Amino acid sequence: MRPPYFPVRVTDLIGTVNFHTIGEDDLAVGDAKLKVRSVPHIGLTYGYRIEVEGASIAYISDHQQPTEGGFRVSDEVLELADGADLVIHDAQYSDEEFALKPHWGHCTADYALRVAAEAGARRVVLFHHDPSHDDDSVDRLVERSNELGARLDLTEVLAASEGLTVALGPVSAALR
Repeated sequence: MRPPYFPVRVTDLIGTVNFHTIGEDDLAVGDAKLKVRSVPHIGLTYGYRIEVEGASIAYISDHQQPTEGGFRVSDEVLELADGADLVIHDAQYSDEEFALKPHWGHCTADYALRVAAEAGARRVVLFHHDPSHDDDSVDRLVERSNELGARLDLTEVLAASEGLTVALGPVSAALR
């Protein structure tokens, strides 16, 4: 958390912030089970799986899509997303943008959907939107992603947005 990568420094945060060093591990935090695994990226990056009260969420940020060999998904990422109720996944680039930035540590929405489908997840929230994408381009991305998602047997594809709430468990609709 520092410029130029992120505009807010830790010292800018209000309150007491404590950091705990972790690596690939399985942890318990209260009633929640947390799984931490390495995610392919240009530097060390972790993805997370959180299970609590029968619901599971995989959070996979800064995920480097393979530049060769199609849509191969790492075993660690598949482990995190395996049957998850919700996968929150990096989807920074369009196919055209990825072709120009294949080694920047991110991926396309198509790849994110294929990760979820291969792992047996059914709902996806696309996030890590490119700063150059406006609301209309994100809306078009979601529309196109839902078409591909339907072909991949995904039940819902959403774009992360400020204030978005997603209900897990018996309530399956996104609340906005």
